[in-house]
Amino acid sequence: MVVRETGIGAADLRSRWRAASLAAGWRYPSDWATAEVDAVCRAAAAGTDLAAPLAALGRARAHGGACLAETLIDLAALHAVLTVPDGLVAPNPDALPVAFLRPAAEAWAEAATLPGRTADPLTGLATLDYLRVRLGEVHRHAGRHGLAPDWMALLVVTIDLSAVVGWSRLVAQVLVADALREVFDGGETVATLGPSTAVVLAPREPDLGDRAIAAWRLIADRLAADPSLVAARLGARVERLPGTEVEALRVLREVARA
Repeated sequence: MVVRETGIGAADLRSRWRAASLAAGWRYPSDWATAEVDAVCRAAAAGTDLAAPLAALGRARAHGGACLAETLIDLAALHAVLTVPDGLVAPNPDALPVAFLRPAAEAWAEAATLPGRTADPLTGLATLDYLRVRLGEVHRHAGRHGLAPDWMALLVVTIDLSAVVGWSRLVAQVLVADALREVFDGGETVATLGPSTAVVLAPREPDLGDRAIAAWRLIADRLAADPSLVAARLGARVERLPGTEVEALRVLREVARA
């Protein structure tokens, strides 16, 4: 699908699209921006074919944990901005043309139903699918050996990249991954849950808090050293594992979209 040139630059289009998507119901602002978003904006601003960039965006949304309904709202926001170059817009998923909808929806469905990968190709960290398996193993191990389920915990590291543009977001993800691997190098499971969240599944040992602080400081120092990443906002917290595997997986789903 090719859209006519709107006269809007890629940066302005990206800004209006983000605002419209968030207003329409995109739940987690920190994970909206991706390299695929920028590729769609460049193609739309230049009036070139959107099919391939929209397909890449659909795959990215699936890998990032966005459900199909949320992805369609995001597409509707883009379509509304392209249709109404000035002023307020009202995103409507039902108004999406088939040629606009199909590439992204089909790519989302394909990515969402692929067999689980164990490693993220960008960061080398474990994937969400692998972490689900590990949580099951942890709970079965606890049951067999009479351990309390909360003998393990999740260190959750979030990075708000909404003010960071371009490929610098990918650099930030790699920096976070490398820092976590450096601090947690004793067999803990370090995983990525999307563009803005990484976690460490680790035993609740006495030094876990100190190691979490060390990881936070190391990540913050590395982000601060890159001028393109000074706008990134970093957060970290420790989550205890609930008493059952079902409850633990529920917590993981919430963390993955936090």
